[in-house]
Amino acid sequence: MGFLIRVLINAVAIYVATALVAGIHVSTTGTLLLAALVLALINAAVRPVMIILTLPLTILSLGLFLLVLNAVCLLLVALLVPGVEVRSFGAAFLGALIISVVSWLLTRLID
Repeated sequence: MGFLIRVLINAVAIYVATALVAGIHVSTTGTLLLAALVLALINAAVRPVMIILTLPLTILSLGLFLLVLNAVCLLLVALLVPGVEVRSFGAAFLGALIISVVSWLLTRLID
């Protein structure tokens, strides 16, 4: 049940990011839900490995490099899910920042 809630929170966060960032587009609601599922899986499986591999950069940047990792995760979603378009790294960076903030806020409201 917790994973399903996480996917729905991701879906809302991605929707907000597509509304606010011109360089991010999701074609359909089904694609949005699939992108949210893939993002949840990437955050659960791939992101921890990326964090460990880039730990020195994260420490040197005082944690700011994690924002770059979030953007890379969003770009990975765009590569894996047909119908999700992220036009540039800048759009991915801003979109990932928005997704992180919205996801954090929604998680706080639910808990």
